[in-house]
Formats: sequence, structure tokens, C-alpha cells
Amino acid sequence: MIFASSCVECAAAAMNMPPAEMYERMKRVGLVNDYIIPCYEALHSESREHVTEDIVSTLIDWEKTKSIVV
Repeated sequence: MIFASSCVECAAAAMNMPPAEMYERMKRVGLVNDYIIPCYEALHSESREHVTEDIVSTLIDWEKTKSIVV
């Protein structure tokens, strides 16, 4: 869970929003439970910058796919 928390914080910083707001966005689309945790082994071996870019782009894609308005 420390890694997931770090992903939330880094993505929030990249998108200039509070971590609590970022977590709520991720929660709405299931990003933590359906992507970050299952893909931990692959993600944690990447650079923080790459992981942040990947998380942000995945979040935006999943929000579009699930028709969630931000």
C-alpha cells in the first residue's frame, strides 16, 4: 500500500491537485485495486517519472472509457 500511496501523491502533484482528490478519481475508476496493486511488480521497477506518467495517462483513459466527467 505504500507504493499505491506514492502513486497517488505523485500523480496528484503532476496534475496540480490535492492527493485526496486524486485518490477519489482513482477510486471511481478502480485504478488502485485493478491496476496499481495487480501490476506492482512491473510498476515498482520503473522510474518514478515513468510510473507517474503511466498512472496519469491510464487514469485519463479509464475515465474516458467509463464516461466519468471530472
